[in-house]
Amino acid sequence: STMRERKTTDPPHSSTDLSEGKEKLRLKQEVGLISGVSLIAGTMIGSGIFMSPEWVLHHMGNPASSLLVWAACGLLAMFGALSYAELGTIIKESGGEYIYILRIFGSFPAFLFAYTSVILVRPAGLAAVCLSFAEYAVAPFYPGCSPPQVVVKCTAAACILLLTIINCLNVRLAASVMNVFTAAKLLALLVIVVGGLVLLAKGQTQSFQNGFQGTTAGIGAVGVAFYQGLWSYDGWNNLNYVTEELKKPEVTLPRAVMIAIPLVACLYLLVNVSYLAAMTPSELLSSGAVAVTWGDKVLGSWAWLISLSVALSTFGSSNGTFFSGGRVCYIAAREGHMPDILSMAHVRCLTPSPALMFTSMMSLIMIISGNFTTIVNFFSFIAWLFYGMTISGLLYLKIKKPELPRSYKVPIIIPIIVLIAAVYLVLAPIIDQPQIEILYIIPFIVSGIILYFPLVHFKCHPRFLQSITLHLQLFLEVAPTTRDAN
Repeated sequence: STMRERKTTDPPHSSTDLSEGKEKLRLKQEVGLISGVSLIAGTMIGSGIFMSPEWVLHHMGNPASSLLVWAACGLLAMFGALSYAELGTIIKESGGEYIYILRIFGSFPAFLFAYTSVILVRPAGLAAVCLSFAEYAVAPFYPGCSPPQVVVKCTAAACILLLTIINCLNVRLAASVMNVFTAAKLLALLVIVVGGLVLLAKGQTQSFQNGFQGTTAGIGAVGVAFYQGLWSYDGWNNLNYVTEELKKPEVTLPRAVMIAIPLVACLYLLVNVSYLAAMTPSELLSSGAVAVTWGDKVLGSWAWLISLSVALSTFGSSNGTFFSGGRVCYIAAREGHMPDILSMAHVRCLTPSPALMFTSMMSLIMIISGNFTTIVNFFSFIAWLFYGMTISGLLYLKIKKPELPRSYKVPIIIPIIVLIAAVYLVLAPIIDQPQIEILYIIPFIVSGIILYFPLVHFKCHPRFLQSITLHLQLFLEVAPTTRDAN
């Protein structure tokens, strides 16, 4: 059948909670509505709102059209999340896009997603967040000018290595770091919003006069502007990665989406208005760290608070990426789509250290070879390619499998809009302004096709691979996690 059945050896709630020692546990359904809203909003509010505004403005050409892009990105994220909410009530398994593609389209496209996600998408996301952390961390040391790229990249690399150590040592330590740093990002945004409202009340509205003058008309430029805006909204699908841990997922999933995403969208719009109230468009475009420039103009001698808050925020966001980064690795390895070593845990620290180390290594490579804007464009292109595939799977189920039980139904026009937007976001930059980074993806996907048939389909595992796995186990002190047989 088209809807792939779960393997009989793989029970619906099989997993190992690495933070609880060697006990065999089911995934507990402990995430309620408030926790779900917090998970979505906390993941979405990361580095993007502190880095992307200047690039959205750069590609759109004026303040008014850039604000429209931010609003449209919020609406698109909302539509995408509502569509995913229906998928989550049909396929009640954790794993997000990977598990949906696997159950609807089968093993081959699911492998390509896992292969691309583990090697490119997740490391690219982590690299971009760490680069934005580095920009803000070093900005106070270079007042009035942009910091050297070598300093930014070395700081970002140090951030990744520190996060790797924290997450490999202790799961609870990583969770504590994530919780503490969440408060910093909210504080920074609220300060910026309040400061902007005060400036508007004083009549600083010159940036909004003739707001649409000089709007960019190229379809490629608009697509890249959307990439930068949607990067700030990335995380709208995060709750689908923990579906098995939701209380009443058929109710919690859609409700959490309907609360969290409009709140974040309104906050983002107010922050952008505040930036434009404090700076002229040319000042915003020349700023390497928008929030720092805003702090210099509005807070004066207290501007260092913004740099500190944003650095803490982006560090916490990158830690969150690391903290949840092993989930797709683990599930893909469980299904036989990734090397066994990536599903193993450290025998004493009880953390998924091989997956974390691999993500760290790939992120370091991306930091060395790229900058923030190219990595975000690269990340967004691949992400929306698979978002589009997942949404097309939902449309297939709505049309061909209407009898499947579903407690929540999204109007069919909404996934159609998301699919059209995904096609546009994938094709527009290629047609209008083809970039070499995007062209690299084609040989990469071809390499995934070449690897799939011998290693996954025909299960031809050379003995030297088994030997490498054994030696890595001994060197890293890791062992396979135990499945719950209930």
